[in-house]
Amino acid sequence: YVCSTWGNNHFKTFDGDIFQFPGKCEYNFVSDCRDAYKEFSVHIQRALSSDGHPEIQYILVKIKDITILLKPNLAVVEGQIVKTPYYASGVLIESDKIYTKIYAKLGMVLMWNQQDALMVELDNKFNNRTCGLCGDYNGIQIYNEFINGGAYNSITFGNMQKISKPTARCEDPDETKALPSCNEHRDECQRLLTSSAFADCRLRLNLEMYIQACMQDKCACDGKEDSFCLCSTISEYSRQCSHAGGRPGQWRTDTFC
Repeated sequence: YVCSTWGNNHFKTFDGDIFQFPGKCEYNFVSDCRDAYKEFSVHIQRALSSDGHPEIQYILVKIKDITILLKPNLAVVEGQIVKTPYYASGVLIESDKIYTKIYAKLGMVLMWNQQDALMVELDNKFNNRTCGLCGDYNGIQIYNEFINGGAYNSITFGNMQKISKPTARCEDPDETKALPSCNEHRDECQRLLTSSAFADCRLRLNLEMYIQACMQDKCACDGKEDSFCLCSTISEYSRQCSHAGGRPGQWRTDTFC
């Protein structure tokens, strides 16, 4: 099972809920929360890049007692910059031009595109044991009470995952602001995500969730011809499809993404 975050502050929990949370602090993305001693934790910090897109500035990973800091093109283990591939005590760090990956023997794989998109896959022995933006991994979608005006909305949920640091200067996103409906973009998003390149993906993923994310992206971009708006969610759909065993076709062209 996979938890991911990508693009315009989208998150998909292990249980399959997709929500948007635009926080710019350091947050608990996913941790093992069953006992006082955490086997692992993954924290993330986002910021706006020079062209105004939300990107992941750094990822802080703890596996047992090893601390790993990832930044674009940089891996730091226990305070020392390391060359990849790096292997020590059950942890392998690999990187190429696009992805940095961590494989941990305890049952975790982390994959980051060094920009906006992070994916963490966990062994099912962690079922019902996790906390953070990825949710509790208990296999039950909590969509209704979680987002639809019930116990708390996604902004409240996100703010609860903040790592309190005395030096942090960051504002919590406003919990009273509702996201726009963006329905005018439905047709375009549906057309893009059901193109023939994704024929092998349709039965593997919940298409509607990605259509909703794409609609939010189009709204946020407000008519600007900015490829980030569309490409990030389509890229995520393509990645998740591959991950689910599908074979997405060539959807990028010279003029698109």
